[in-house]
Amino acid sequence: MKTRTYPLLATLVAVAIALGACSSPAATTAAPATPDKVSLQLKWATQAQFAGYYAALDQGFYKAQNLDVTILEGGANIAPEQVVASGGAQFGLDWMGSLLSSRDQKVNLVNIAQVFQRGAILELSWKSSNINGVDGLKGKTVGVWGFGNEFDLYAALAKHNINKDTDLSIFQQPFDMNDFLNHKIDAAAAMTYNEYAQVLEAGHSPSELNVINFTDEGTAMLEDGVFTTADWLKDAKNQDIAVRFLRASFQGWMYCRDNQAACVDIVVKHGPALGKNHQAWMMNEINKLIWPSPAGIGLMDQAAWQRTADTALKFGVIKTAATSDSYTTDYATKALAGITGDTKGASWQPITVTLDGAKP
Repeated sequence: MKTRTYPLLATLVAVAIALGACSSPAATTAAPATPDKVSLQLKWATQAQFAGYYAALDQGFYKAQNLDVTILEGGANIAPEQVVASGGAQFGLDWMGSLLSSRDQKVNLVNIAQVFQRGAILELSWKSSNINGVDGLKGKTVGVWGFGNEFDLYAALAKHNINKDTDLSIFQQPFDMNDFLNHKIDAAAAMTYNEYAQVLEAGHSPSELNVINFTDEGTAMLEDGVFTTADWLKDAKNQDIAVRFLRASFQGWMYCRDNQAACVDIVVKHGPALGKNHQAWMMNEINKLIWPSPAGIGLMDQAAWQRTADTALKFGVIKTAATSDSYTTDYATKALAGITGDTKGASWQPITVTLDGAKP
């Protein structure tokens, strides 16, 4: 049988084969870039206060941004400002009052994302102590934490013309509520999301307590912002890393907003010490501090920063007025631009969490 030839078809087949060879994976797929390694220093031990960062790790958001992130736990003797300033981590979490105090001492730290929009620190007392406000702290033994956690209280005392050194007894409170529960101190520092819950879990009810809320006092300063050093940000590569780190972290917090129970499980997996029910309370309270974020998660509200800076100066947390270069919105803005989804959470609503052991 005589074979027929089709010159045009043969030519097209040859071209197709050649193109296929040129587009083979071996010829066009570059080796994946080595992930950039960075560390995040937490302000305390693993708990839902930091759930968004653990979610970003667990859900692969950091990996998707080509980052290899190590999360470093905090503790009673760990100051994130010192760790980051000494190069022990590239990023840290800090309260703005503490960051401004460090800057006042010539440590050039910069807030690059303000995740918490609202404050959560309280001073608790028993109704029997008759401490019905800041003035009632005179002559009392008042618990306070160090490492920058004391500034909201000190500012409130100064506002009420109470000398913290002579008008009351400052008690260096451990990071637990035992001394308060045993009535060894009259008042104790507490966060809405943790120590307040510990008191309720010990079998008490809100009706047994008086609460000084420093937000109501007007001396609450911004809490839990992401910071780094100005020197680290001078490198263009590090600027890009900062954007990618924030983008993944914001996605982690969005995940915890929309998948609260799943985020509790993630936190418990990484740090089971506080228990699932307590972490569920904390996750709900933490979401209250973040959402809604009117301008987008992580963007600093200039008015809120100014209130913090003015409070810090007026009541002696810092000696010289803070300058606006203590924070930047550049990296958070770029991070948000690369996120698809709701970055503001205007419709988010808290749930009801009943603590084990708490009285109605």
